[in-house]
Amino acid sequence: MGGDVYRRFCAAAVQAAPVFLDRDASISKLEHWAAKAKAAGADLVVFGESYIPGFPLWNMLYAPIDQHAFYRRLYDNAIEVPSPQVEQLADVARRHRVVLSVGVTEKGSESMGTMWNTNLLFDADGTLLNRHRKLVPTWAEKLTWSNGDASNLRVEHTELAKLGVLICGENTNTLARFALLAQGEQVHIACYPPAWPVRRPGASRNYNLTDAIRIRSAAHAFEGKVFNVVASCALDEQAISEVSQGDAEVRRILASAPPAISMILGPQGELLVEPHVGGEGMVVAEIDLSLSIEQKQIHDIVGSYNRFDVFRLTVDQRSNRPITVIRDEDGSRAGTAAEGEPPIGETPGI
Repeated sequence: MGGDVYRRFCAAAVQAAPVFLDRDASISKLEHWAAKAKAAGADLVVFGESYIPGFPLWNMLYAPIDQHAFYRRLYDNAIEVPSPQVEQLADVARRHRVVLSVGVTEKGSESMGTMWNTNLLFDADGTLLNRHRKLVPTWAEKLTWSNGDASNLRVEHTELAKLGVLICGENTNTLARFALLAQGEQVHIACYPPAWPVRRPGASRNYNLTDAIRIRSAAHAFEGKVFNVVASCALDEQAISEVSQGDAEVRRILASAPPAISMILGPQGELLVEPHVGGEGMVVAEIDLSLSIEQKQIHDIVGSYNRFDVFRLTVDQRSNRPITVIRDEDGSRAGTAAEGEPPIGETPGI
């Protein structure tokens, strides 16, 4: 027949529990799961939100005055970019020949105390392609994480597909989702926490994490006519025990919270494999990029089914930095960032 042939590959969404607030042990566990995913045929392996070193569940459960010890433990085990831990993750991707997506809590070099909710995306050769910081921490997460920026709100062209990443509540942000779709996203990656307690057990109109993930995931896949690989973290007994600190009410809240769910969806919002709900596990499915073509013929919000003369979206991809240095007339340019940093307005490295 002739004509173009479109890529088929397998993706795995891993629902694993980190070794709670232990960065190095969590990386070792990640490698174990990455090997299992590769053995199952996966070319793309996705882990949940802040898998390394764990999600700050205490933000929803304790008053700020009682959170200091947790914050310090999280900071001590957070990841700098670059760092030896990033090299370890790159090595996992390289040795198993998988595109690897993992949620981490990131700490920066400018301040001893600031952290971000970050997703790291590695190519199969170990190259760090993207470091996306969550644009706005959700609700109580603001007690831990700072705002990200749009400097890496972009789609990465990999040998598998054009990949975009959003973290948890960002998948409810219509403009953030459209920004990725409009850059040619073919496969979306979404990562979520192990639990999301909003009200005490028995309260009416409680937040249901399971349903929230289902709705958001299907909506993005269907609206964008893209595939969606959705990975949550798992909540294990270690996390429940360490967060509850012997408080029976806190333990009851965590144990009764609606469970996390991991899934892989096609461009009609359809499930490609039975989801994994609660506890540790993994789902693997084949992705056939050509299945998006017919769906986009019908309804393409970044093409034929839009009015770009009516609607316009502007995204500022400049990196937010804490200082801009204006130098004397010594041959260097004025208005540059601090020494060694790219100027504002230029595309910074990851």
